[in-house]
Amino acid sequence: GRAGRAGPAALLLAALGAQAAAGDFDPYRVLGVGRSSSQADIKKAYKRLAREWDYRQGSLPSQFQATVLLSSPSQILSNEEKRANFDRYGDAGESQGYSQHQHRQFHHFHEGFYFDESFFHFPFNSERRDTSDEKYLLHFSHYINEIVPESFKKPYLIKITSDWCFSCIHIEPVWKEVAQELEALGVGIGVVHAGYERRLAHHLGAHSTPSLLGLINGKITFFHNAVIRENLRQFVENLLPGNLVEKITDKNYIRFLSNWKKENKPHVLLFDHMPIVPLLYKLTAFAYRDYLSFGYVYVGLRGAEELSSQYNINVYTPTMMIFKEHIDRPADVVQARDMKKQLIDDFLSQNKFLMVARLTNQRLFQELCPVKKSHRQRKHCVVLLTGEGDKFAEAYEAFLTFAVANTKDTLKFVHIYNDRQPEFADALLMDEEKYRGKSAVVILERRNNAGKIAYKTLEEAWQGSKEDNFILLDLLEQLRTDPGLLSSETVLADLNDELAPMFLIRWLYSMLDYISDCWDSLFHSNWREMMPLLSLLFSALFILFGTVIVQAFSDSSDTRDSPPSEKEETTAKTEKNDASFSKESNSRIPKKGFVEVTELTDINYNSNLVRLRPGHMNVVLILSNSTKTLLLQKFALEVYTFTGSSSLHFSFLSLDKHREWLEYLLEFAQDAAPIPNQYDKHFLERDYTGYVLALNGHKKYFCLFKPHRSGDEGGTPGLCEDYDSSLHTEARGKSSCSPGSRSIKNKLHKLSFWMERLLEGSLQRFYIPSWPALD
Repeated sequence: GRAGRAGPAALLLAALGAQAAAGDFDPYRVLGVGRSSSQADIKKAYKRLAREWDYRQGSLPSQFQATVLLSSPSQILSNEEKRANFDRYGDAGESQGYSQHQHRQFHHFHEGFYFDESFFHFPFNSERRDTSDEKYLLHFSHYINEIVPESFKKPYLIKITSDWCFSCIHIEPVWKEVAQELEALGVGIGVVHAGYERRLAHHLGAHSTPSLLGLINGKITFFHNAVIRENLRQFVENLLPGNLVEKITDKNYIRFLSNWKKENKPHVLLFDHMPIVPLLYKLTAFAYRDYLSFGYVYVGLRGAEELSSQYNINVYTPTMMIFKEHIDRPADVVQARDMKKQLIDDFLSQNKFLMVARLTNQRLFQELCPVKKSHRQRKHCVVLLTGEGDKFAEAYEAFLTFAVANTKDTLKFVHIYNDRQPEFADALLMDEEKYRGKSAVVILERRNNAGKIAYKTLEEAWQGSKEDNFILLDLLEQLRTDPGLLSSETVLADLNDELAPMFLIRWLYSMLDYISDCWDSLFHSNWREMMPLLSLLFSALFILFGTVIVQAFSDSSDTRDSPPSEKEETTAKTEKNDASFSKESNSRIPKKGFVEVTELTDINYNSNLVRLRPGHMNVVLILSNSTKTLLLQKFALEVYTFTGSSSLHFSFLSLDKHREWLEYLLEFAQDAAPIPNQYDKHFLERDYTGYVLALNGHKKYFCLFKPHRSGDEGGTPGLCEDYDSSLHTEARGKSSCSPGSRSIKNKLHKLSFWMERLLEGSLQRFYIPSWPALD
């Protein structure tokens, strides 16, 4: 058994170690240059070969051999000394010997690799791989810039493959057959190599190979069934919208053809003996859906005899007819036993517009009346500016008759409704009284894409009489020899899109498409594609319920939270020196038994703020002379646990002295609305006492803490003159000054939580251009 297992290994080693007939290593021959070639010619040859040798198509041995065969000769011939040695002795030295040895060694390995490949019949090597997929290879930029826009005109079938993919080899015969068949019908084919185009494969959502997907209108749909010809054809057909082709019978053909005026499109009828609409016809309808409406007549169906008889249809030959303004006779016809895509495209591209199309949007205007490119390529448009209803029908019919008789490649006839495009009509008719309520004809030529045109308006309103026809015909004849006839110029605004659906309808269609995509992904358990949606859904639910729960607990704690008594505050002050603070913040253990709070004045302003070291902040309390003692004591209690941080400095600012400086800073805080109904009783100015600002002098920003408003607080905070004595005497803590003291102290309620968020960096920052002077 052991000998049996070693047999294949020994065979492989023998194959890899087999020696081939040795050939001379010639760098000139490898690079394809002569011995007298200059250094510039050698560099050009190397770059050309490097571009032609596509590393991405090769296996590992081929890549290494490419490096040896290209890099080594270039290094030899670009070095004058090595080149001279090779010209004289046929050897460039040690490096050449090494390169030649490598070349021969991997040449033998390559042969052994081929032997192994042919033995197992695996086409992994680039030189023996079927090159049918090479013309379909997609790259990321090519996909984004070309394939996605083209998917709005034709669907794409894309295969995701990779090297050493056994399943890819298994589906290769079916893929090759279907790709060739669908490409002839007008389907785009693409191949993405996941090993070399990982970014594109990830963008497409392909996480395994082989994968097949369809692309239409920029939307990706994965193929989930067995890879057989019928399933792939059906998959491509299902990508197409279901309303592209309407089934036509004797009962509905008049209604279908009469919709040309409402849809502003020619209508196409295909007569064929197939009971179902051919895929080629559906693909054609998708490509021309913006220009034409399509119907299909099954001539073998009972109920289509009248239709076939009226238009004299040969039931044995597929027939395509296109109808424009006249539904009693087709504008053009084509018949062929084998309808090819090229034949249909040539036929439809010549009949994309009505004889007198209505300008309903700017795109149609630009296509029918293109900008002149040169004097020899002048194209003029004859525009009928008219209205809707029977009142204008006679003038329109006369204009249509004139257009049918005089349409040329350089002359297009169109019409427009004045009430639907008022800006267009006003710019050409100048709101003159003689055209009011009547039709008018304008000959124009577009000069540039910015809307500039040259035009001439018929002197009188268009009635469709013989005299009007002669006048218009005479002007067109003069225009052939005298382009200066269009003497007026103006600039037109873009046309309104009359046929665009309402925003609500577009939004509804988008929602339906999105729901359909989600359902399809869930149905096929494609969790990788659904992961972003599920993540977004659960994140929204978590935020929603988390906010509700936090708000509920916050409200309940606020109702239970009553302002602390003076006795509790005094006790809390003595407990701040205990080890309980180490439990709150082990990283900020206070180093002192007190808080150093200095006053911010014009003397220390630069050192404590403007020239503060990077990473340091100054936490400034705003107070007044009357609230100084109470607020400083509460401020010290709240920030005591943060004094262990060397990057924090604590100061206070007198509101009585520096109100203008503070109000200048608060102008940069958009949400810093002052506390309402709190005014200084002497000056009727806003009360900013209790505000705390964390100032970063280096980066020029600050964070803002606004005073807490307790539920029982109202009116102006009381002032307590004998606070010092009442603070240390429990009995006097119950005096009439206590409520005012508590309301002032409660302004700094929850300041410690704000300090936590400050150190976390989660507070909003308000940036200023420069620090104002502190006068």
